[in-house]
Amino acid sequence: MLFGSLAIVAMYLCGLALFRAQQPAVASALLAFFNQMVFVQSRIAMLDIFALAFGLFAIAAFICGFRKHRPHLWFALAGFAFGLSIACKWSGMFALAISIVIVAVIRLMQSWRTQFSDGNADDWYRPGLWPDFRYYHFAACFVLIPAIVYFSTFIPLYGLSFPGQYLEAQRQIFSDNTTTAIAGHIYMSAWPSWPFLVRPVWYLFDNIGDGRIAAVVFLGNPLMLWPALPALLICLRDWIVTRRTDAFLILSFYFGPYLAWALLPRTLGFLYYYLPSATAASLALVYVARRGNSPRWLLWAFVAIAITGFAAMLPISAAFVGVSMETFNRLMIFRNWI
Repeated sequence: MLFGSLAIVAMYLCGLALFRAQQPAVASALLAFFNQMVFVQSRIAMLDIFALAFGLFAIAAFICGFRKHRPHLWFALAGFAFGLSIACKWSGMFALAISIVIVAVIRLMQSWRTQFSDGNADDWYRPGLWPDFRYYHFAACFVLIPAIVYFSTFIPLYGLSFPGQYLEAQRQIFSDNTTTAIAGHIYMSAWPSWPFLVRPVWYLFDNIGDGRIAAVVFLGNPLMLWPALPALLICLRDWIVTRRTDAFLILSFYFGPYLAWALLPRTLGFLYYYLPSATAASLALVYVARRGNSPRWLLWAFVAIAITGFAAMLPISAAFVGVSMETFNRLMIFRNWI
C-alpha cells in the first residue's frame, strides 16, 4: 500500500515534468488512482507495484532531464530509479530500454546533422539538444548506474561473492522468465487483448453469507482505459504532424513497456503485465483534455468519469465492500470477465 501510494506521487511528478503545471499533474495522479489497477495491485503481495513505483519515478526524472539544457543529474537519477525497478522485476528494463533508444536516436540524428525545415522549441528532436551530454555520460547514466544499483540489491542475499552466485541468480531468473513449462492458466491472456480489457485476473471470489460475495478482480477502469485508446491515437497524430515533445514521450512510455511483451518468447501472459502502460495512459487523457482550445472543465470531466467507473467497480475491487450476486452479474458486462 505504501508503494501504491508512492506510485501515485510518481504519477504526479510525471505530469508535472511533462505538462509543467499543477492542475494537469494533479489530474494525472487522480486518473492513475481511479484507474483501479494501482488500487488493486497495491493491496496484494506481488512485485509489480514496487517495480511500477520505482519505474514511474525514473520516468519522471527522465522527462524532466529531457527538457533540460544539462540533463546529467536528472538522467543519473532516472538510471538509479530504473536500477531499483529492475531489481524488483525484470520488466522494469522495458522503460529503461525506451530511454536508451530515445537518447541514442536523438544523438544519431544529431550526428547526421538532421534539421526540421520549420523546427521550433516544442519539437521532440532539436539539433542543439543536450550539447554537453557525452557518450560517457550516457553510459554512466543508463548502463553503469542502473547495473550498480541492481546488483547491489543482491548483497543482503549473497554478500560480496561476485560474480559466481550473482551470475547464477541471473541465469535462474532468465530461465524462469522464458520457461514454457506452464502450458496455460485460466486467467491468462495475450498481449493484443490487454488494452481492451478482454480477460481480467480474479484474485478472490468467496461466499460471505447472506447471499453476498467478496470479490477482487484485477480489471482496470473501462471508463478510463477505453477512452485512453483514442486519446493515444490523437497523441500519435500530433507527434507525426506537429512533432510535439509531450505527445512523443507519452507514446514512448505507453507503447514501450506494452509492446516489449510481444517480443518475448514467454507464452504465459496476464492483464497485470499491462499495469505500467495502463498507468501511463492517464497522461494521454490529460494531454487530450488540455489540447488546443479545449475548455478547462474537460480535464475534470475526465476525472469525474473515472471516479464514477471506480465507484461502480469498487464492490469487485475491495473484498470488504461485499456485493450481492445480482450486482455482481450486472458488473460482469462480458462473459470473458468471469
